[in-house]
Amino acid sequence: MSITERIYIKNHSQICAQLGVRIPKKVFSGATLDLLFTGEIEKIDESFRGYIYAFAKDFLDCGCESNPYCEHPEKKFMEYVLKVRKEGKSPEEIVDRMGKDYMVYSYPADVVSFLDDSIRTLEVLEAIAKVEGNEEMGESIRTEKKLLI
Repeated sequence: MSITERIYIKNHSQICAQLGVRIPKKVFSGATLDLLFTGEIEKIDESFRGYIYAFAKDFLDCGCESNPYCEHPEKKFMEYVLKVRKEGKSPEEIVDRMGKDYMVYSYPADVVSFLDDSIRTLEVLEAIAKVEGNEEMGESIRTEKKLLI
């Protein structure tokens, strides 16, 4: 299961009450993404709306015909998590940052699992680079891996 399957809306109950409709708590569910592309968002309190607009601008802005149901929003969000980790933030700090930036959250254990999977993937790529004799690529991968550990 991807980290994006484990990202939830903060203040979910309040947002549902303001909309007058129940939406899934998971940010990347189809119904939640639908909300971001409707006029219904104007029903949401202004204090929440800014976070929703920031999230949409940062993760849902791509030129795909199938946007927002393409893979780009999830890829961009995973890149965001990795970027915050490369800044030296702990899993708990990453979760805090998600809340401050976009009013979404995950559990630190889910972030740890995602980071571990990412490191394991880089280790596989590093081994492939070694087999292929591509030392430059191997060094680049090692550098990226060190930033995540």
